[in-house]
Amino acid sequence: MPPVPRREAAPPRRALAAALAVAALALAACSGGASTGSSASGTGPAGAATTGTTAGRGAAATTRPPASSAAGATATAARRPARHVFPVQPVAGCGVHYGRVHHDYPATDIFARKGCRFVSPTDGVVTEVSRTDRWQPSTNRGADRGGRSVAVLGDDGVRYYGSHLESVEDGIAPGARVRAGQTLGRIDNSGDARYVPTHLHFGISWPTRDGVWWVRRGTVYPWPYLDSWRAGGNRSPTAAVRAALAAAGQRVPPCHSGC
Repeated sequence: MPPVPRREAAPPRRALAAALAVAALALAACSGGASTGSSASGTGPAGAATTGTTAGRGAAATTRPPASSAAGATATAARRPARHVFPVQPVAGCGVHYGRVHHDYPATDIFARKGCRFVSPTDGVVTEVSRTDRWQPSTNRGADRGGRSVAVLGDDGVRYYGSHLESVEDGIAPGARVRAGQTLGRIDNSGDARYVPTHLHFGISWPTRDGVWWVRRGTVYPWPYLDSWRAGGNRSPTAAVRAALAAAGQRVPPCHSGC
């Protein structure tokens, strides 16, 4: 009998596992301490997240990458700082404007014309995607308020989240590797933005397991970094996210607002 071919792990799963290793290193390095590793359940000291499906569906287990894969990704991250770009493109053609405040919790609503592109702010791996708008005013569930959305775990260890989308691009799914500036979706007013002008809800946070929407929506104000990226700078939110996680005291704190 001919030998049975050996089955290989799916590339997106390897990409996400490698990204989690790099994320752990990035956040731990920022604090000046040594990382003791990450875990598939999101319990590692650097706030590593699990891979996911549509937002709010629960967590799926991840597999750890081969040592050579993680080491290669880590070496690349150590050689080069993460590149950041403004998450709405084109800036000049979309009538972009945003403020420095947000109701109830830290986030930024970036107002822009319908159909403008939501792009990945940095290199990373997609962790959660919602392609269906389930929000209803009668229920106003927190998990549904973002409508169509995409979350990306950056190589810098920070999770970036954009919601109220019109659509999500083909090929954007949990485990997909994305580059800074790559289109993730198109801006609209899905979710609880149904009755307000079109905009991108943009949140920055530490990574968690899937479905923890009250952390995913934002824990650090994005506007200082948006100002930098819009001007062509590369200011990183890694230190601020690490400090916010330390202040929270736990990776999944209780929901205190809009729950």
